[in-house]
Amino acid sequence: MPAQPSPSPDRAPDAQAAGPVPLTLARGRGAVAKPPRHLADLPMAGRRAAIADLGQPAFRAGQLSRHFFGRYTDRADEMSDLPRDARDALARALLPPLLTAERELVCDEGTTRKTLWRTFDGALVESVLMRYPDRATMCVSSQAGCGMACPFCATGQAGLTRNLSTAEIVAQVVAGARLLASGDVPGGPGRVSNIVFMGMGEPLANYASVLAAVRRLTDPVPDGMGISQRSVTVSTVGLVPAIARLAAEHLSVTLAVSLHAPDDELRDTLVPVNRRWKVAEVLEGAWSYAATTGRRISIEYALIRDINDQAWRANLLGSLLAGHLVYVNLIPLNPTPGSKWTASRPEAQREFVRRLEGHGVPVTVRDTRGREIDGACGQLAASVQ
Repeated sequence: MPAQPSPSPDRAPDAQAAGPVPLTLARGRGAVAKPPRHLADLPMAGRRAAIADLGQPAFRAGQLSRHFFGRYTDRADEMSDLPRDARDALARALLPPLLTAERELVCDEGTTRKTLWRTFDGALVESVLMRYPDRATMCVSSQAGCGMACPFCATGQAGLTRNLSTAEIVAQVVAGARLLASGDVPGGPGRVSNIVFMGMGEPLANYASVLAAVRRLTDPVPDGMGISQRSVTVSTVGLVPAIARLAAEHLSVTLAVSLHAPDDELRDTLVPVNRRWKVAEVLEGAWSYAATTGRRISIEYALIRDINDQAWRANLLGSLLAGHLVYVNLIPLNPTPGSKWTASRPEAQREFVRRLEGHGVPVTVRDTRGREIDGACGQLAASVQ
């Protein structure tokens, strides 16, 4: 059974407030080192307290936060509004380095950039920046690896290493924002407009860190980055209790459900957590989320040749979704090396779309960006490992 979410750090004492030195967190049979405390781990009140503990006036928290969330820098020498004799100490205490770029791959004439990050303890995670004419989207990881064990997913095949901290998630977006602001991405200086939690990991299995990251990313500067909640998508394979909990937060984020099969027999294989929460339960949770938030549900469906792309499954899916506040995002599978799973034939994809539209269900086919740069989630990390 997947790990159950723990309390949000914004609503309970934050264990990371203990200090900048990495702590250890007992989990399973051993001890796992925690990332050093970062200001993005803390709400503004926690940052002020941390600043005061360093003997500095509390308003320095706003100044330091504005550099990180508004100017995308953690370099002490660029913080000219802070006292020279305090800059280094403040940066060391609340802006420690969390992610180091291990590799970066670029395609689509420079507008798609995939970065493999190494965390402080050597774990590998991926993020992708995708710039379009009308938006710039960051796809971020919430875990190093994934424990959901979906057999067609490179991350699922690797297993779970650990949850990412709030700051490790936020740092991926800040890195993308820094790159856009510098003008290094074709199209001139820009900003991150959309965030999708569709990288490595199951976001709702790391509930506390993901929720806090959403708040940091959407709170206005200097509390956070000021990105609209309506431009954030959180995906899940269907952790029903966590979906209900997210609905109760009354956020305006989009919920994306990675369904991949409309029938329990096949979904038990493709998405093993289905053995705990069946298709009907997952969809009921999604409809409750839509009713509570008013947000349209995104159904993610990876089309796999001769596995889940039959016309009768399209009809079944359409009948389950018809009349609900929903749309389907069909994903041509990006096969992983050595896998028996591959993308559907074009004619099967077209027929699948036609059948869904026949039920009145809106459907799009995802842009297959990044295919030539190990674009599928987890592929780049697997190649390095």
